[in-house]
Amino acid sequence: MSEKYTKAAISAALGGLSAYLGILGVPIFILMAVMVIDYASGMVKAWERAELSSKTGIKGIVKKVCYLLVVAVAAVVDWLIYTACDKLGVDIGSSMYMGMIVTVWLIINECISILENLAVIGVPLPSFLTKAVEKLRVAVEKGRNKLNDNNNDKEDNDNDL
Repeated sequence: MSEKYTKAAISAALGGLSAYLGILGVPIFILMAVMVIDYASGMVKAWERAELSSKTGIKGIVKKVCYLLVVAVAAVVDWLIYTACDKLGVDIGSSMYMGMIVTVWLIINECISILENLAVIGVPLPSFLTKAVEKLRVAVEKGRNKLNDNNNDKEDNDNDL
């Protein structure tokens, strides 16, 4: 009987969380899954290299939790933008642009890290997969560099004032 209530409570909690997160729910669950896989593959890599330490493991966990904090900050920014636009009478459609971009960016980085860990461990990787991830990495880096260039230009313009 208690197993039935446990299942019901878990289902209700996950359903409520899914409804609350909306469109961002699935990417966040995928991010959490790839974070666990990356952590596990990193631990195996460290064990194989005889570099396994609790300090490094804890640092990895803290880093993964901070990823979720970055997504939370992006979601807050989305909420602020959506609320401001709504008050101005502007319909922007969805309210999770920043959260989605940050979450997908983190998923790509985690996938790259997983493949790097697996390569070090000695797992043979299909060339098409490594090429696809490398293209994603290049696209992410170009986007990051473009964003940094835009921020530097803005700072230069602010200094001119």
